[in-house]
Amino acid sequence: MNTSPTHVAIIMDGNGRWGKERGFTRSKGHYAGAQAMEKIIDASIELDIKIVTLFAFSSENWSRPQDEVNYLMQLPVRFFKKKLPEFMKRNIRVLISGNQEALPEPTKKVFRKTVEATKNNNGIIVNFAFNYGGRDDILQAVHQVIEGVRNKKIALDNVNEQMIQQFLYTKELPDPDIVIRTGGEKRVSNFLLWQCSKSQFYFSDVYFPDFTKELLQQAIQVPGTPRILSNRLTR
Repeated sequence: MNTSPTHVAIIMDGNGRWGKERGFTRSKGHYAGAQAMEKIIDASIELDIKIVTLFAFSSENWSRPQDEVNYLMQLPVRFFKKKLPEFMKRNIRVLISGNQEALPEPTKKVFRKTVEATKNNNGIIVNFAFNYGGRDDILQAVHQVIEGVRNKKIALDNVNEQMIQQFLYTKELPDPDIVIRTGGEKRVSNFLLWQCSKSQFYFSDVYFPDFTKELLQQAIQVPGTPRILSNRLTR
């Protein structure tokens, strides 16, 4: 019997600080985070998690230094070009949640290609939240509902929570059972605000590049109220 949650969402925080504390650039930390992300996808498959949502780039991250933003836009291009054959071989389906219109064309192109290529895969779903903001998600869904009412495609009396959910970026997915945040911060940072209303939260002090399968397994298997994992437990 599978005791793992169906949908695990992860705020992959601490990459930049991981790099700076080791004398590297923040971009080097993001590269290490991408490597850790590959391992977490592998771990999720091994732990029989059906869906994993990874918060890769927030809509607030545009305010970071331009060279860091440029690197974060280029990183998925390299990542998906490298990983797509493996995703196909391992039957992984990729989804993207967030406002893709604002992204550079090479980033949009690799996202479209990956989503299209993997759409018929029926293994684990890996949903990348990229240029994602929870408030923006709700707002764009409300705009679509308003437009539907204005065009008489939606009856005002039929507007309810279920209808709003049909227009969210994550409309194809169930709400997450648990939201994990690495890096020591204990806040949601505008992540899946609508979707996590009933989710469990797990906060870890460990920077994401150091977040392992064992720590993921600990996070999803200990029931209860929001928890804080100390770095001391990993040493």
